[in-house]
Amino acid sequence: EVHLVESGGGLVQPGGSLTLSCSASGFAFSTYVMTWVRQAPGKGLEWVSSIDNTGGVYADSVRGRFRISRDNTRDTMFLHMDSLKPEDTAIYYCLQGGYYVGRTPKSQGTQVTVSS
Repeated sequence: EVHLVESGGGLVQPGGSLTLSCSASGFAFSTYVMTWVRQAPGKGLEWVSSIDNTGGVYADSVRGRFRISRDNTRDTMFLHMDSLKPEDTAIYYCLQGGYYVGRTPKSQGTQVTVSS
């Protein structure tokens, strides 16, 4: 059974940094694309970034500020977030595979709040 656990969220001031982690189990992690999505208050899911074993791709809204990475020896994915903005406030979820409209996360996510 696929099991994903996000961690690392919290309250941070604008301009600050956070690193999120996604710990995976129940599948061959190294063989899958992994994805971060987020849901801001009152809004739908937004794709943030995805990574395979060659590199990551990013939404325009986070490119240049966020960096996705993975450690296949630990079955863990990361999202390092710099220059955080209030509009980055959301619950962040990780997904096995890619994101498509209508797909909903099964994990709990981790809350990121950017506020002074």
